[in-house]
Amino acid sequence: MGSLSNESYAEFLDHLKRAGIVISREAELRERLAEVPLWQTAFQTLAANGKAIGISFADHSQGRNQAEIEQAFKAFHFPENTQAIFSANLQH
Repeated sequence: MGSLSNESYAEFLDHLKRAGIVISREAELRERLAEVPLWQTAFQTLAANGKAIGISFADHSQGRNQAEIEQAFKAFHFPENTQAIFSANLQH
C-alpha cells in the first residue's frame, strides 16, 4: 500500500467516517468523486456547496474527533483552507 496521498477518495471518505462524520447521499458523493481525476478539488466544491444537491456532512462525534478529521485532510494533502471550509459546513 502506498502513501495516503496516493490513495483513493474512498480511503479518504472512510477516514472521515471512522472519525464520526456521517455523509448524506454518500453513494452520490462517491459516484461524483469517481468521475474526476482530481477528486480532492471535487470534494472541496461539494463540501462547500453540496447541500444544494443534498450532499452534506454531519459530525456525530460532537467534535471529539477533530484531530482525526484534521489528520485525514493532512494525510491526503488537501490545501489548509479545505479543512476549515469543511468544518464550517458541518452539521452538528
